[in-house]
Amino acid sequence: MSVTAADLGLTAGTWNIDPAHSEVTFSIRHLMTKVRGSFTEFSGSVEIAEDVQASTATADIKLGSIDTRNADRDGHVRSADILDIENHPSMTFQTKGVRIEGDTNLVDGELTIKGISHPITLEVEFNGVGEDPWGGTRAGFAATGSINRKDYGIEFNVPLPGGQKALLGDKVDIQLEIQAVRA
Repeated sequence: MSVTAADLGLTAGTWNIDPAHSEVTFSIRHLMTKVRGSFTEFSGSVEIAEDVQASTATADIKLGSIDTRNADRDGHVRSADILDIENHPSMTFQTKGVRIEGDTNLVDGELTIKGISHPITLEVEFNGVGEDPWGGTRAGFAATGSINRKDYGIEFNVPLPGGQKALLGDKVDIQLEIQAVRA
């Protein structure tokens, strides 16, 4: 089944991510709970095609903008131990395909962190389209996915007493809330 841009109320073309009204967040297990964080500097765009499944998206996220609400932790995450932002200041995403499976919208892409690229699939929810108070047209999207941090060369960890567990989990959950403005 093919879904068109018009079916969703969208206009085909370029939609730029509005970082002031969007969020790039993540969570990772730390000890017995999850720590959440965000990246506050990012840019990107969505190219909506007439056939929605031919649409593409790109994003560039500045790793130095990480915010976990703890300055010491943020400094360590920026260091060569973890993200090594001096040598790898950004992570990038590029769409490789869009699929619809039943009621689920999936975006297949390639995520690059620390110069290492791997495929990722994001589950995407389209939240609608409408006019904003400034004369623009906006579309809203939410997306979720997960990666294994070790796939991207992020190996740092601290074993906990007893040797059964480590300070950090390997799975990183990604959450995106995106408002895009029609160019």
